[in-house]
Amino acid sequence: MLFRTAVGDDLDRLLGCVVDESVSWAHPDRLLSFLESGHYRYDRIWLALDEDTGDILARAVWWGFPDGRPLALDCVHVHPSVRDRVALAAELLERGHAAFGDRPAYHVFLSEGWREDPKAASALAWRKEAVGRAGLTDELERLRLAWTADEPVPEPSDRLVFRGDDDDEAFVAAFRRVAEGTLDHATRLSLRTMDPEEQARQDVADYRQMPGDRSLWRLAYSAADGSLVGVALPSANNAGPVVGYLGVVPEHRGHGYVDDLLGEITRCHAERGVERVAADTDRGNTPMVKAFERAGYRTFAIRLVLSAG
Repeated sequence: MLFRTAVGDDLDRLLGCVVDESVSWAHPDRLLSFLESGHYRYDRIWLALDEDTGDILARAVWWGFPDGRPLALDCVHVHPSVRDRVALAAELLERGHAAFGDRPAYHVFLSEGWREDPKAASALAWRKEAVGRAGLTDELERLRLAWTADEPVPEPSDRLVFRGDDDDEAFVAAFRRVAEGTLDHATRLSLRTMDPEEQARQDVADYRQMPGDRSLWRLAYSAADGSLVGVALPSANNAGPVVGYLGVVPEHRGHGYVDDLLGEITRCHAERGVERVAADTDRGNTPMVKAFERAGYRTFAIRLVLSAG
């Protein structure tokens, strides 16, 4: 078996890798589009090749911003002819992790009720075992939600004043405060290995690289006393407008400000003619789930995230 990163000459064979299992994967259209945009790069696609025929027996595809580090494992595929798919996938992932010096989380997109779908459960089972052997043992289920233009647009808040700020340092400071005691699983994981300042700077840097309009970022202040209440970032990804980030600082929690922040993000998009706004949140983050439901967001799919614990 030959293990290496992909090169341009591999493109036709990469496009020939077709997955017929009920699990998200880097299908040909996505592969071509993301290679063109730089979100996929050949040096972030690892292959296991038959040394005699050169056939691709396994591939792992990582996603990231064009000029940044790999942020997510997007696709794990092993040809059904391989006797031990789990072992080959795990070795391929370990080689990729060693090259990156990091273990990006595996993101799998599934339909609601996937556990009751034998095909989806089977397709996921061997992949979970493989990524687990490669160190991705922490499991998180996130709801994928969307607001559409047939839902009411939230009314402006009369409790908060929203202001933009061209200085990223203001948002770094706000992100750091919001992270204190957060229920967001990914932030809590990051804080195990990064100090709060580093974690906040990394988050702001990542949001800067998203295709959303930086000028729409807002800090929220109390209309009563001018104190910082939270942060609201309307943004976008490759699929369209999203609720990028929102959070309330610790001293203002428990007063329902999450509704004001989410309402500001939704209204910002709606006023620009957006027909659909997508969002993700942890299933276990009950206050955020309920806030989305109150704002007219509806669950349409599941994102399963398997990460290094």
